[in-house]
Amino acid sequence: MQAIAGISWWAAVFLVPGVREATLGNLDPAAVAVFDIPLFVVASAVAACGVRAAAVVSACWTGVVAVVLAVYATFTTEAGRGALSMGAAAACSVIALCALLLGRIPTTWIIRGPFAFRPAVTRPTAATHVASTFGQIVLFWGFFLVVVPWAITVLEQRWAMSLPFPLGAGPVGVAVLLLASGLGIWSALVMSTLGEGTPLPAAMPNRLVIAGPYRWIRNPMAVAGIVQGAAVGLILHSWLVIAYAVLGSIVWNYVVRPLEETDLKERFGEEFQHYRETVRCWIPRMPTSQRSKGLWRRLSETYERPAFSRRR
Repeated sequence: MQAIAGISWWAAVFLVPGVREATLGNLDPAAVAVFDIPLFVVASAVAACGVRAAAVVSACWTGVVAVVLAVYATFTTEAGRGALSMGAAAACSVIALCALLLGRIPTTWIIRGPFAFRPAVTRPTAATHVASTFGQIVLFWGFFLVVVPWAITVLEQRWAMSLPFPLGAGPVGVAVLLLASGLGIWSALVMSTLGEGTPLPAAMPNRLVIAGPYRWIRNPMAVAGIVQGAAVGLILHSWLVIAYAVLGSIVWNYVVRPLEETDLKERFGEEFQHYRETVRCWIPRMPTSQRSKGLWRRLSETYERPAFSRRR
């Protein structure tokens, strides 16, 4: 697929001036093609046949081109779409390389070291956990909702990729951000006071939490964070920031959540399995069937007993 996409793009570069200008700016396409076609297109095709060395060449070359185009677009305000496209291609190349070399995508690497799952140290009062939780909120919200969106917006403007937004997008974004932040803070308070821990995997709660928003949705803090990111995009009038929030939701759902739920099942067993069957991950739902109500009563009874678990 990458080889086909690459050769299709090069055909468009030489045949359509608009594509050449948008993706390469004033760079000489012939000079770039001399290196890119064999190292990207041909190497990708050879890698698809199972040649690992070709996959390494393709991934390394794609990463180099992505960095060079990003620097070029930032300084010249040209070829912004090319930089974005090559960044995506570089990410896909790395994923394909891992699949070819390791036979899998090594998602478990993200839960090593400081992000490994560990229960929090028991404190005499909940105030310590609350203070730690709010310290984490300031740190993570400041980075993921301020620093990263600001950097994306700057690049979006430098790369001449800004697009108009509907009238009133900013005020709507502020309202949504406040609501999502309220959900996040509510979830964090419930987790730290009743769960005897924090949202951070390295200091996770020691008790199953099904109170507050956790009664209706399994991961309210993740939902709040994703909605916050989209709201910041509306405030900044940045489609790339909204795309960043959507991409974050995909990564969380397909990479982080399976690891988290596997860990919870190992730690919490049947109780967590009942909780997962009763409460949805993304869309709130109240138990209506007799079976669901029975599961919910059992969860409520389980909640009164100490247990090792973590909810994000």
